[in-house]
Amino acid sequence: MKLKRVCLNNFRRLESVEIDFEGRETLFVGPNNCGKTSATTAFKLFLKTRQFKIHDFSSSQINLIDNFGKGEVVSFPAIKMDMWFIIDPDTEYGRVINLIPQLTTLITNVGIRIELVVFDKEKLKKEYQEIVPVNEQGERTKSLSEYLSAPGNMSKYLQLRYFVLEETDQDYAIHHLDADEARKTLSSILRVDFVDAQRNMDDQELAKSNKLSSAFGAYYKNNLQQPEINEEANRVIDENNQNLSDHYETSFSGLMGILGNLGVPSVNDRSLRLVSSLSPETALQGNTELLYIDNESQHQLPEAYNGLGFKNLVYIAIQVSHFYLQWITTENSRPLCQLIFIEEPEVHLHSQVQQTFIANVWAIISDVAKNQDEQRKEPQLCITTHSSHILDKIEFEKVRYFKRCLSDNQDQVNARILNSSRVLSMRSFSPDSTSANGDMPDKTEVLKFLKKYLRITHCDLFFADAAILIEGAAEKLLLPEMIKKSAPSLEHNYITTLEVGGAYASRFAGLLEFLGVPYLVITDIDSVDPEASRKACMANLDGAVTSNSSIKYFLNKDKISDLIELTQDDVIVADKQAFISFQGPSLTTCYGENVLMHGRTLEETIIYENIAAFRNSDLESEIEFTGNAEDDHKMIFEEVKSSSFKKTEFAINLIVSESGWNTPKYIADGLQWLEGKLNSKPVNEETE
Repeated sequence: MKLKRVCLNNFRRLESVEIDFEGRETLFVGPNNCGKTSATTAFKLFLKTRQFKIHDFSSSQINLIDNFGKGEVVSFPAIKMDMWFIIDPDTEYGRVINLIPQLTTLITNVGIRIELVVFDKEKLKKEYQEIVPVNEQGERTKSLSEYLSAPGNMSKYLQLRYFVLEETDQDYAIHHLDADEARKTLSSILRVDFVDAQRNMDDQELAKSNKLSSAFGAYYKNNLQQPEINEEANRVIDENNQNLSDHYETSFSGLMGILGNLGVPSVNDRSLRLVSSLSPETALQGNTELLYIDNESQHQLPEAYNGLGFKNLVYIAIQVSHFYLQWITTENSRPLCQLIFIEEPEVHLHSQVQQTFIANVWAIISDVAKNQDEQRKEPQLCITTHSSHILDKIEFEKVRYFKRCLSDNQDQVNARILNSSRVLSMRSFSPDSTSANGDMPDKTEVLKFLKKYLRITHCDLFFADAAILIEGAAEKLLLPEMIKKSAPSLEHNYITTLEVGGAYASRFAGLLEFLGVPYLVITDIDSVDPEASRKACMANLDGAVTSNSSIKYFLNKDKISDLIELTQDDVIVADKQAFISFQGPSLTTCYGENVLMHGRTLEETIIYENIAAFRNSDLESEIEFTGNAEDDHKMIFEEVKSSSFKKTEFAINLIVSESGWNTPKYIADGLQWLEGKLNSKPVNEETE
């Protein structure tokens, strides 16, 4: 049996989401406060603690709750969790019999719904109105949501109800299920364990930093107390107990004599004696330290003296081993499947360890299984992370992207707060975006490219507020300074830069639009002469066209004369989520008021838009200017196009130059658009 998918409604920022789970590992990714932790917490609350609080309701439902308290005719909302499982009908029917709505039908999926609901609405309303007084304005001094936030009130009025889910042609039907039977069935089919993000591995109090020692003690107590192990441990502990008791008798003889002289105990009572009463588990858990030993010098260091990353990794390994071992060694009614959540394992781990983390976890599980002669019964892992290194080593389809968005109950035009989230499964992603001229990309080829590119370079795309797609090394070197000059507030946003060349920006369009990430494409106009075998030519040549496939894909134009006529609105595409930035004519006033020079590349345009500084040698170049606009224009074009022109060196010289220089207008326009896009975008204020 495996958990197939979970649907959540009205739970924190997860107002209405569906999350499908992989058979082995599933990765939850997304920016901060996007709901990853909320999804994990839902399992804790519904299946373990059941200790809900009023703020576990989505913020959009709080008004409904308060309006209900005011006596308005509204329904009190419910928090819902639907779980669907894949079963083996040949061997697992007996365990899930209570979840099968029709025994006459052969099924492979079973589902159960858990709802947090008010069990007596009239009682809630009556007691709220009796207990909470009315002020001078005729309003209750506390809203109903505030009343329910008081200790004990949520459990007093709300309870969990259970339903069997039945898939139908329309959607699914529900059948009420007895609560005790439901909990018994759930404990029989699913075990959920958590390695929490807050592992408190800090060294603030070195003397008390024994987190790992405690973890080893708990592991021993829960997993290693088989009779043959206990027999040996008890023999060793008994010997030490006797030695310690003899030592106590000698050391405390004076004190015992003083106590006897005080009449405690009296002469008719038994005498006092201190004895050691260590047991194997208490010895390990409370009286044993984990030391780090230098194998050459045999020098011993206490646990607190090792690095936080190492301790974090060891602690996760102990916990995963413990949870898995507890599951597979359950003798009676072992749950059919296990789900282990690991939150933010990357804490304190360097990038190489992060990259091998998932493989190492599976190696731990495999070793435990071999030691127990287990027939490869595997758990399902769910890992929440902000680490692009962990993401880098997992299959593309196993990623679940949590995207912050407006609630359905918010004003979609004027609302400023992102109170909700959506969950996107990368398994369902298909690069089916069409070009501006209606061409469809080769889906298989594009998907293959994206998987390889993201694995090699930029998995941090999944954590970004926006993306900037650039051509090469020069743009990458200069972009931070250009942002600083032209759109400084972007320095405070999480922006990923993708170096994709001029031909591949279009391949990211479908993915970026699927994720809802706004993006800026900075590319070269790459003018060529169609009458001369499409050789590179000056951008102002009559009849010149672009060879840039991205420009043609997004804008459906190739004539340079047509491209320079486009307005800013014309280059904002993809439902206003993308800006296509390329060179236009630059005004070079040092040659005259209306002299224009049109660059075909970044470097050429930088020279034109800073030509006075280059002519005065304030900025370094190999060009010998003549002072004639036409000659200099052609000379600059030929120089930049030549194989001897070093683009990276050109960019570095700009960076280290003490003279100021201007960001090319086409790039500044794009950066300022992106700046405005992010600044006008609703902000996220609700935490997970």
